[in-house]
Amino acid sequence: MSNRRIFLKNLSHIAAASAIGISLNARAQATPVANTDPQAVALGYNNDTTKVDKAKYPNHVPAQACKNCALFQGKATDANGPCPLFAGKVVSANGWCSAYSKKA
Repeated sequence: MSNRRIFLKNLSHIAAASAIGISLNARAQATPVANTDPQAVALGYNNDTTKVDKAKYPNHVPAQACKNCALFQGKATDANGPCPLFAGKVVSANGWCSAYSKKA
């Protein structure tokens, strides 16, 4: 294989690795949703599903958490991840909100 071909092959690998690194870094630096955020308050979001107000949300069960919600865009093993309801922020995998919908 020519040096040029090797260089171009390595360059494409470096570019792909950089893009993945930037994507992961952006997620890691995303702002977590605070329980006091206006959108969070409107949706009854709590970053700990075990601390949800049972009087206000009687249908809530502690087994319901963002990590097993259809809206959660992270992996179930992630500590937090994006949710379309909170654009540009991440929710706790152990959080909950009134828009919870069990992942199929």
